[in-house]
Amino acid sequence: MSFEYTYIDSPVGKLLLVGQNEVLHYLSFPSGKMHFQPEPGWQYNPATLSKAKGQLDAYFAGQLKQFSLAIAPNGSAFQMQVLAALQFIPYGQVRSYKDIAQTIGRPQSMRAVGAANGRNPIPLIIPCHRVIGADGSLTGFGGGVDTKAFLLRLEGAIH
Repeated sequence: MSFEYTYIDSPVGKLLLVGQNEVLHYLSFPSGKMHFQPEPGWQYNPATLSKAKGQLDAYFAGQLKQFSLAIAPNGSAFQMQVLAALQFIPYGQVRSYKDIAQTIGRPQSMRAVGAANGRNPIPLIIPCHRVIGADGSLTGFGGGVDTKAFLLRLEGAIH
């Protein structure tokens, strides 16, 4: 599959956006355990994913609360269930891994939910940053816990 990629400056650093035909497939933060670089064969195109860049700019400016983008996440059937559930967490709110496990009808699968959440290929757009520990702790995040805290403060979910 031939992907195009571009970058966008944000308050949390330069984000890498990867897609095909204006459909977003991947987003990478500048650091954290899920950070990645463009792969050989991907084509740099600064004009690609313009709608995603515009919506991200509006989000970081506090003017957008819900993304409306063509996205194509990938993963196992279970991961896709988790990613679908994440998209229903409203802006400015948080849910626990237990909440997500219950939402998808797998109440004992908190750890598996955490693992699927951690493999989210399109973080921020699919709001995995809105999932926290049952005790309110800001557990891991692919873009780093500091980035997670920034995003939740931006949304007013934490102070």
